Amino acid sequence: MTGVTLTSAGLDPRRRRILFRCWHRGIREMDLVFGQFAEAEVARLSEAELDEFETIMEEEDNDLVRWIMGTWPVPERFQTPMFARIAAYKPDFDKPLRTPE
Repeated sequence: MTGVTLTSAGLDPRRRRILFRCWHRGIREMDLVFGQFAEAEVARLSEAELDEFETIMEEEDNDLVRWIMGTWPVPERFQTPMFARIAAYKPDFDKPLRTPE
């Protein structure tokens, strides 16, 4: 089970796909960063912002972790307001990922 709390029922297909992809990154840290960011933001992102978000999501998780955590400098092509929003987003790493059974 993922940490998804946002229902995708009211989202268009593109936003549903993005939300799913954000919670299935491959590296748990990126699941949390992208997943929680997407839950908070995906419903209100413009089409242009969605384009940029998807471009950022195409990058390797290991590189993204280093850029977002500040251990590597962010490449110039990602020195954008969207990347800054993602990097500034502080996910709740203590959020339970499973519902109690």
